Amino acid sequence: MENKKTKIFIDGSEGTTGLRIYDRFKGRDDVELLAIDYDRRKDPAERARLINASDITFLCLPDAAAKESVSLVDNEHVRIIDTSTAHRTEPGWAYGFPELSERHRNAVRNGKRVAVPGCHATGFISVVYPLIVGGILRKDYPISAFSLTGYSGGGKKMIGEYSATARELELDAPREYALTQQHKHLKEMKAVTGLERLPLFSPIVADYYSGMVVSVPLYTEYFTKCRNPQELTAFFADYYKGEQFIRVDETGGADLYGGMLAGNSLSGWDGLKILVTGNEERIIVSAQFDNLGKGASGAAIQCLNIMLGCDEAKGLNLIS
Repeated sequence: MENKKTKIFIDGSEGTTGLRIYDRFKGRDDVELLAIDYDRRKDPAERARLINASDITFLCLPDAAAKESVSLVDNEHVRIIDTSTAHRTEPGWAYGFPELSERHRNAVRNGKRVAVPGCHATGFISVVYPLIVGGILRKDYPISAFSLTGYSGGGKKMIGEYSATARELELDAPREYALTQQHKHLKEMKAVTGLERLPLFSPIVADYYSGMVVSVPLYTEYFTKCRNPQELTAFFADYYKGEQFIRVDETGGADLYGGMLAGNSLSGWDGLKILVTGNEERIIVSAQFDNLGKGASGAAIQCLNIMLGCDEAKGLNLIS
């Protein structure tokens, strides 16, 4: 007897994340993709029809449009995976970072509404959440972070700017942005980790397509334990033990090319690597991954796989 296929609709399939999610389904025989006519992709009635005909709908839309799509659901069996910022801290929504705890994984597995983490937030939370719940850092620690990302994280408009033959000279150099400390990922960074204040956060976009490094500098004098890189590495290795999507570099960065941590090293890979460097006084914990992989579409597909009860890595690339 043929197994029933899961009906999938991608609302916003023409955007960067939507296209990447669509590509992930190539070769999968357990899903049926519901397609929308190009000229009707912004028609609320047609979107509503396809959303309610689906088993699971991905939202790859701006925040306002994502909220509108959720309001169109009138079939109680429909499950939503939202890749926008709109619902990441909303009550009733599971936060799609299953490696953080068994509670997070179960919330994704059983949830009707799942919000995929932001790319910068993924790196930050992968580092800070374990430090807080593990009792190494206090919730009132005045934390900061910086993040280096490829330009694909800016979507079609930014990709077009960087790909243009005639482009502004400033695009040749890395550029810091979100200078007013109002980055849209800050809210989830604080809420998910349990920090008492918003972090100081400096994101930087550079002239390469994809991949990112999020780094959190820390003073060990404020730690309750694990006050050197080796002990902290061992802590992270134990915390994420058995997680196939998260790997902890236990070499201290000995195999880095030129002793430098590059933003594009893990482009095309769907996992995340944690690296602890520094000394007994000052430590930097870095999360290195692909902003289009574990930072976006890869995380969305991982959540889908958990919801379907299949291998979390199905359709994803964890070979490195």
